[in-house]
Amino acid sequence: MRRMRNVKVLATLGPASSSEEMIRTLFEAGADAFRLNMSHGSHDDVRKLYERIRKVEADLGRPIAILVDLQGPKLRVGQVEKGTELEAGAEFRLELDHGIGNAEAACLPHREIFEVITPGHTLLLDDGKLRLEVVEAGPEHAVTRVVVGGPLSSNKGVNVPDVILPVPALSPKDRRDLDFALSLDVDWIALSFVQRPDDVAETKKIVAGRAFVMAKIEKPRALDHLSEIIEIADGLMVARGDLGVELPIEQVPIIQRSITRAARHAGKPVVVATQMLESMIEAPVPTRAEVSDVATAVFDGADAVMLSGESAVGAYPAQAVAMMDRVAQSVEHDPQFRVAMEAGRIEPETTTADAITLAARQVAETLNAAAIICYTASGSTGIRASRERPDVPILVLTPVPQTARRLALAWGVHCVQTEDASSFLDMVIRASRVAEREEFAVTGDRLVITAGVPFGTPGRTNILRIAAVGTERGRAGK
Repeated sequence: MRRMRNVKVLATLGPASSSEEMIRTLFEAGADAFRLNMSHGSHDDVRKLYERIRKVEADLGRPIAILVDLQGPKLRVGQVEKGTELEAGAEFRLELDHGIGNAEAACLPHREIFEVITPGHTLLLDDGKLRLEVVEAGPEHAVTRVVVGGPLSSNKGVNVPDVILPVPALSPKDRRDLDFALSLDVDWIALSFVQRPDDVAETKKIVAGRAFVMAKIEKPRALDHLSEIIEIADGLMVARGDLGVELPIEQVPIIQRSITRAARHAGKPVVVATQMLESMIEAPVPTRAEVSDVATAVFDGADAVMLSGESAVGAYPAQAVAMMDRVAQSVEHDPQFRVAMEAGRIEPETTTADAITLAARQVAETLNAAAIICYTASGSTGIRASRERPDVPILVLTPVPQTARRLALAWGVHCVQTEDASSFLDMVIRASRVAEREEFAVTGDRLVITAGVPFGTPGRTNILRIAAVGTERGRAGK
């Protein structure tokens, strides 16, 4: 099943999309990968979703990526009396050990927050609806002034945008969830609450290559270390929900674009997420502004766009996926899309593999080739080809099923699991057969093929071959 677009669609599964039939429907509508959110559901629920996805994958014969999104540490106030209202300008105390809260004080059971806040810092409650300014801070309390008031209820979230909190990205729950996800052999792990490069490095050490790790950029402090985080992570997610809470909301589109460009330059897949077609949770069509939002992410060169509640709990999950597909196709057929892709390119690194990949794009576009064919075991060659954003389809051939699945989130990449080539003739014949079977080429079309010699050696992309479909097959039969 060939997609007629380059950007990928990542759909979150939930109560509205948990059946095998609906998962199949979503894939056929355009979903390339599925997100399993560890904030909701038990391990048994997640296991059932995993098994249903793999069943659909086997039935359709196409690799499907599964991303497990870890919850991350949750900072919340304690219990609060019903009807509590904070008034702007009033004093409000937060205490480490406090009973039922009210309009004057409440419990904040997180010593790590008191350790780092100082007068002048901002605290945000309930997704930023309430804003407090710290006036006085101690090891077990803080006196604040209510800047923006409103109703406060129990267990509402707390954001501290001005500091790096001494909180590990992996909570005890996350560590259990991570071990469980790895036991299932999932393809991507999305790490929440990333503040520093060490957060990603710690998780990658635990994962030990068993999955790719995606760093969710949702904390302002992560932006201060973005280049180091990108270097360590296998991919990025622009988690616009929390970014819009902790930063002025008008800065989010600018930050989204800068993160997307930085990830593209580094050759790391980047996903734009949160509220992309939010109104489709309840409506069969999105707003014009939401369509423009998706289009902007596609124009910026994002590898994937993500649906959250739209596909997890919405009334129209299949329609939301289909809408993503249609918007992406429309944008990618616009002449300005190619202009945007050209503008986003950077000089390749001075390595043989990068030089070969750059040459493959240039040759393919010059010859109007039907496709670029990449042989890869680790997936690195496919990622390099994707970074070039060619105006030619990318067909990746790999003997490793995990690689085929992981690359399902990479821009423009169509993966097929097949045996590695054993010789130059086998390399061309195998590439031609797959290109024809997958409807990328017909007899006589030219292909640009990259591979590594000796064959079967990972990380050795060092040859480029131009071949006409059917020519080498005829020679082999003589």
